[in-house]
Amino acid sequence: MDTIFYVFSAVAIALSFVPLLPSSHWTVRVWEFPRLQIAVVQFLLLLLGIVLLADKGLTGLHTGLLVGLTIALIYQTVWIVPYTPLYRKEVKSCETAQRTTLRILSSNVYMPNSNFEALLALVKKFDPDFLVTLESNKKWQDGLSALSSNYPHQQRCPLENLYGMHLYSKHPFRNIELRFLVEKDVPSIKADVEVNGHSITLYFVHPKPPSPTENHYAAPRDKELHIVGKEIASDIEKHQSIIVAGDLNDVAWSPTTRKFKKISGLLDPRIGRGFYNTFHAHYPLVKWPLDHVFHSRHFALSRIERLEDIGSDHYPLFTELCISSEA
Repeated sequence: MDTIFYVFSAVAIALSFVPLLPSSHWTVRVWEFPRLQIAVVQFLLLLLGIVLLADKGLTGLHTGLLVGLTIALIYQTVWIVPYTPLYRKEVKSCETAQRTTLRILSSNVYMPNSNFEALLALVKKFDPDFLVTLESNKKWQDGLSALSSNYPHQQRCPLENLYGMHLYSKHPFRNIELRFLVEKDVPSIKADVEVNGHSITLYFVHPKPPSPTENHYAAPRDKELHIVGKEIASDIEKHQSIIVAGDLNDVAWSPTTRKFKKISGLLDPRIGRGFYNTFHAHYPLVKWPLDHVFHSRHFALSRIERLEDIGSDHYPLFTELCISSEA
């Protein structure tokens, strides 16, 4: 039992600090994702260490591991605690009565999935102003064709590489751009709309993650988020209302996403409310927030909800925002 405690404790401590290494390789950056899971393991190891301490007595190695586990657990907690109700809310709540609201439904549909009806049922139930689908190909474009009557304004980019993207809108686009900012096969959408006299710019993004099957390095993802963040910062200086949504293939608490927020000046409605883990829909121990909504200070939050499984590896994310000068 002592050996198990020593080995697992050393590994758990090391994994906490691996992301601090100056590398964007996936083997380094992937450990930014499971901070909650690692923290739980560290807490259990601390309990085991205390039990063994009472039974075996104090040794230098044992003491060092207990101290290391305590520091590592505190370090992990600092990253994730803002996404719990223990933290102050970053975005004010609002009532929808007599307010102009915007509803956004973002769904990574998982390209091999064919459960179109499940997503159509959610659209009917939640009636979003904007629906963005990620990983959507020509099959999904055809499967969602029934949306055309209620969502006449569309931007389509069907791809067979897991990075297709479709935007369905009730509101006409004043301007819309389909862009390939960093990689030629990874699109994003920028659209300007006007809702009840309010001018709003929308960004929808889905960069590739650092992984053994995608990009081996996080640099392209980080670069795209940096470009979008700088562009948003310029828009905000012009007093433009901004909303960003999509699958960033990055967790809310990572240094990259924190840097994106800092550069752009956007707010995260999840802070002080919860994780809203959208990935993975089918593995109970693999849960983290990959799908995001950020917005400028022109909005308050009416509702944010992780929706039910539609057969994808991601849960859809629904957000309702109030346009409010008080926000």
